[in-house]
Amino acid sequence: MAEQITYRRVYEETVPKEGKRVLVDRVWPRGMRKEDAHLDQWLRDVAPSSELRKWYSHDPSRFTEFRRRYLAELRDAGHREAVEHLRDLAAHDKLMLLTATKDVDHSQAAVLAEWLAKKR
Repeated sequence: MAEQITYRRVYEETVPKEGKRVLVDRVWPRGMRKEDAHLDQWLRDVAPSSELRKWYSHDPSRFTEFRRRYLAELRDAGHREAVEHLRDLAAHDKLMLLTATKDVDHSQAAVLAEWLAKKR
């Protein structure tokens, strides 16, 4: 696996040598032009389902349950191809998971980073 999997807000300034930059949100970040995002990929299919995202509503008190439900979604057939692609990216380069969420420590990017690190 790559030596480093990190996450942060897509709105933050790009840092040299941070690895592959992958947006892991289902919807495009509000107010951001695509050319300003400097993405290597937008991997929508690894994001939580719309139903889960709406239920969670970025409420930190729901994070534990969100994490449990999201990890279950990552194991289903609908996410399999995107998950495998993300694992492949992480195996060959540093990986920066990006999200528009203000509270990145309670986001799908944080869950994904932890989960991928355990899969080494």
